[in-house]
Amino acid sequence: MMSDPVLTLVESFMKQSRSAVDAVLMELHHFVGEEQGDLAFFIMEGNKKRETRLVKKHFFLRASAEYANPQLTLEELQGVIAARLLETCCGYMAKNSVTEPSQTDFVEIAEMLRKPPRGTIVPFLLNTDDVEPDRYSINPLRASIADSGQSAFPAASVTTDRLSVDQSFLGKYEGSLVSHDDVALIEAHLKESSGSYLDFVDSVKYDMLRKTSEILGIELCIPTYRMPLDVLKKEKPGQPMHKLIQESHHDYDRIGSIYGFMGRNLGKRKTLLLTVPHSTKGFGSKRAAQGSIAFKQDSFDQIKVQYKTTLLYANELDKEETDVSVARADDTFTVEAEKIVNYDYSQTPSSPQFALYDALAPEDAAIWHGIGVFGGFELIRSIVSVRSACLRKIVLGEVACRGNKPPLQLNLVPDKMWRHPKYGNIDAGVGCIQDLAGLVNTGICVAPLSVKERLDE
Repeated sequence: MMSDPVLTLVESFMKQSRSAVDAVLMELHHFVGEEQGDLAFFIMEGNKKRETRLVKKHFFLRASAEYANPQLTLEELQGVIAARLLETCCGYMAKNSVTEPSQTDFVEIAEMLRKPPRGTIVPFLLNTDDVEPDRYSINPLRASIADSGQSAFPAASVTTDRLSVDQSFLGKYEGSLVSHDDVALIEAHLKESSGSYLDFVDSVKYDMLRKTSEILGIELCIPTYRMPLDVLKKEKPGQPMHKLIQESHHDYDRIGSIYGFMGRNLGKRKTLLLTVPHSTKGFGSKRAAQGSIAFKQDSFDQIKVQYKTTLLYANELDKEETDVSVARADDTFTVEAEKIVNYDYSQTPSSPQFALYDALAPEDAAIWHGIGVFGGFELIRSIVSVRSACLRKIVLGEVACRGNKPPLQLNLVPDKMWRHPKYGNIDAGVGCIQDLAGLVNTGICVAPLSVKERLDE
């Protein structure tokens, strides 16, 4: 009798990630969902976006994928599968009052994984649309992104009209970062693209998720929510994200408090821009942007911004950092306080810092990818500290954050993350892995993160 790989994955997950399961179960035990309103998520079907509205009473579990590359990576796939495992295991155990699952329970959970999510817990992708389109130097469209002048644009502003696969990139990374099949899929979607880079990337990733779902026997097409620019574009002045930008710049003390929650000191340096204004030339890269917040006495006066050409981040194969993508930008300007404290994105587009806009993200728990090796604790401390301060009305005025406490922070344990069997990188496209099912069945290890808040001083 053949073994069921999905069942095997569930059993190993419960052993390797029991601390995360227990942490989510504890959150569920105390969870009180919002009764009013719903949220607009979407799933791509081919090149068409299908909206799905979900009521706010759900417990939202956040995974993530990147707009910095169209191909689905091992790292992204592992986060999606982890989200589905947590959703099914915890949802089943909470609903049926199970503390120690039996073999029969494992079989039921495995069957749940084969179907779309249904229940209190909703796993979803939070995709940040303010990143550079080749932020991590793994985008096979690299050369055309640069040649079209869009390397320092936020992904939300990038268009696909002049994009094409970079043959020199393929010559170097085919089989390690991207596969022949990945490239064929990317090129097919480029031909059918409406011009939106975001929709193009999501259409490729959802196609890859569907194919991977068939290979693994797990339904992986969970809904997506874009932030922050997609939200700002849809909002009117005075609505939550606009209000967040306004309230964060209220005065010197307010800005100083937020600096403190982000581990900075306003009295020493004023170079952390709480929101990064975009250039009229289209530049919006936070990496390429430098600047400072200027005051007159204790009154916020203006934001000074300079965009300079700068290196982005190396991929995992480029240990010597000799093949790093470049965000090309050159502009200098100022934005007067009036345009921020009475904010209108349509007039003054900008990208708020993640630690700020995450306060409005619809998440009750979040899955990070390898914090401690592939990301730092300080960002998470900033996120938790700002969210806590917002909930306690210490900063951001009457901006309404979700819930009554910061979201539970979970982590794919770094040394247990999946790697390319030959090259050892986590940023490999899933099409590069010949025995994907075998790699997945080595298991997933998720653990809760203990995060100490920065206090208001």
